[in-house]
Amino acid sequence: MMPHRFHPLTGISLCLELTGVAKVLNICAEKVKDHLEYVPILLPFLKEKASDEVNYAQEVIDFLGFCISAPFINIISQLLRALIRSIRQAVQAVILSVLVLMSMGCLIINLITLTIFNLNLTTDMNCALILKARGAEVICLHMNEADPSGQVLSCSSDILWDLLEGGGKEEVTAQLSSIECVIALKEAFLSALGYCDIQLTNDLLVITTLIAEKLNPTSPLITTNYFMMFPVKNHHPLVRNLKPNFSKDDMKRKKLLLNLLVFMSKDLAALQLYKEERVMLALLTLAKPPTASSERRSGPPQWSSDQQEELQLQALATLATIAPLMLEDYKSCHGNTWLLLLLDWCISQGEDAQDNGVGGGSKKHQLRHCIRVLRSVTSSAEESVNQDLCDQGTINQLLGTLLQMESGPGEDDVVTLEIKSDIQLILSVLCESDMHRKELFGSEGVEMAVHFLRKGSSKFYSGLGHNKLILTTVDCVWSCIVGCYTTEDYFLAKGGVCLLLDLLNSSPRCVHSIILATLLELCDNPNTPPHILSWRDDGGQSAPRLLLQLWREEEEELNVSRNQHGGIADPQRPILGFHQQEEIQQSFPANAPSAAVLELSENLRAKIYSIFCKLGFQDLPELATTHYVTLSIVRRYLDFKVGEVWEEVRRELSLDGVRPTTPDEEALSTIRKTAEDTARKVTAEQNGIVEQREKQELSEEGLMYTESTSMLRIQLNNLETYMDSFRTKPKPEDVTVHQTEVPLTTHTDACAVNRRKINQSNQCSLLQM
Repeated sequence: MMPHRFHPLTGISLCLELTGVAKVLNICAEKVKDHLEYVPILLPFLKEKASDEVNYAQEVIDFLGFCISAPFINIISQLLRALIRSIRQAVQAVILSVLVLMSMGCLIINLITLTIFNLNLTTDMNCALILKARGAEVICLHMNEADPSGQVLSCSSDILWDLLEGGGKEEVTAQLSSIECVIALKEAFLSALGYCDIQLTNDLLVITTLIAEKLNPTSPLITTNYFMMFPVKNHHPLVRNLKPNFSKDDMKRKKLLLNLLVFMSKDLAALQLYKEERVMLALLTLAKPPTASSERRSGPPQWSSDQQEELQLQALATLATIAPLMLEDYKSCHGNTWLLLLLDWCISQGEDAQDNGVGGGSKKHQLRHCIRVLRSVTSSAEESVNQDLCDQGTINQLLGTLLQMESGPGEDDVVTLEIKSDIQLILSVLCESDMHRKELFGSEGVEMAVHFLRKGSSKFYSGLGHNKLILTTVDCVWSCIVGCYTTEDYFLAKGGVCLLLDLLNSSPRCVHSIILATLLELCDNPNTPPHILSWRDDGGQSAPRLLLQLWREEEEELNVSRNQHGGIADPQRPILGFHQQEEIQQSFPANAPSAAVLELSENLRAKIYSIFCKLGFQDLPELATTHYVTLSIVRRYLDFKVGEVWEEVRRELSLDGVRPTTPDEEALSTIRKTAEDTARKVTAEQNGIVEQREKQELSEEGLMYTESTSMLRIQLNNLETYMDSFRTKPKPEDVTVHQTEVPLTTHTDACAVNRRKINQSNQCSLLQM
């Protein structure tokens, strides 16, 4: 058989003769060792395309089975590529067949993988077909088959990436979350290290991170010791090849490993491994201030300044998550000291601080992450950690940082505002429950709080974080100032209460609750009520008037039934809102607060009532009738609330089918009647206030009318006196009186002449009669 006779006939379809082609290739397979010239002659068979492709899908599947025993990979590889391009409508059958062959562990598994890779995986349909057949799992389980070239591992990784992009991250990670797949990924990671393929290593780390993000707990990753890939300072054989070469890809790999630590920290078993491998010490070492440039040049090769800063920021971001979970390790490694040294380094250089506000552009972000770690650690409420911070002078250091940032030029940006807000949160946590720490906060802290309160709420909706800064400032007043009379008196002397009332008057409704709570706590100081009563806004409005206006707005928000004057419209529900009425038919569990109790913390009325209890309900300045009507409700708020709670108890018993005993029933009825009587008394009082105001208005109107009439009479008398004196006064002969000078007198004289003429005419008429 001569080679030139093997050229394919023009009209033969590839699929039609597929079985025959397989037989020919089988024969050639036996002779190819002695006749290598058969190899290029076989390739033209692949150029024909079928016109009826679906009918020959089974031939395609049979032909794939032939591939198992084919000894020449190049020909079969090209044949499979051409075949997949031809059998477009039989893609599903081809995919399923290839996956079946993969599960058999074929010796030419690399060829099969390349075949799948050459499918159009960018189409969602093909990705969905592969995932439906659990292709991601099959590919992962066979990606570590023996292959000296490394093509199988690389192509498998690329296929998994294509499936993640085109088939859905959730489905792919679900298939790869089994312990078998995690073991396969771990082996693939080590193989990639052996190939020194950093890009492949990073791709596998990203896939592993996606799995860790979805797993809770991350037990497969822990069971398989995947954590041992982290480059801590040990000599485990799995991490010997993780020596950095200080390239960009190596930097990316290190950041990916740090990111993986965050997701794995959800599992308590991972935290135990972190402790054994001294992860906390490694993170703190990465987060420490960088060495001087001269020291870096004299030593062995290291990360560049930019790379070191990038690693430092990533390590700090990782610490913000892990440190609160590993406080014992954090304390044993003196984490507070490390962070305070970093904080001091961030604000140390005065020249850069003047130029950038916080010690340079890069230090600004390092300061941001350092403060984040301190915030997360202090928020864990571990007293030993917080006490250690205070013993090292953290309160004064943080206050100094705030003042230095405020002294810097330029407008506040998002990062700066976040740093300021976080510092105030840290101070609030440290000082909230300790009187000595509030004394350490002292006058410097009061000056800081007053400074931020003076900024007001004009930029509340700027979108940069001014809203958070306002809230943290008020919280700082509540936690660091309230409760210590020394700082409270200094805060009052600096006008702090007036600034809080200014903020209450100008801020949006979402801030009112915390401001009122702070004012209420300050009212325990006997020096506070006079400051509140003396306050006036730009329009002359007093504090009681502002509080009553907030009460009315709150009741409008709750849709409480009120009449036109703001008085009680329904004595049976004097303070009940519309939304609360919708819940009256519900029965609450015994361990859950009812609607009447929840209402105390969900709106402002309880706080306003408590403040008025401190201020008193008599002799309040600048109040109108409507304010007195509202004040009568505020004064009886506690009575109404008690009656509301007992009515809720009676209603829940009825809903649960429980009949109280006779004495209890009588007590409930008495309480209900007393509450309604109280509401009716308040209604009568409000009507009396309105009627008294109406009478007062009528009296004032009558008085005004009397005064006006009296004044008019006085003016008329004065006018008549003037006119009489003018008529009786002799006129000089040489003086001419002009009408324009005294028009009223001239007009009066003319009227008198007319009256005389009329009288004469009437007298003539009488004589003629």
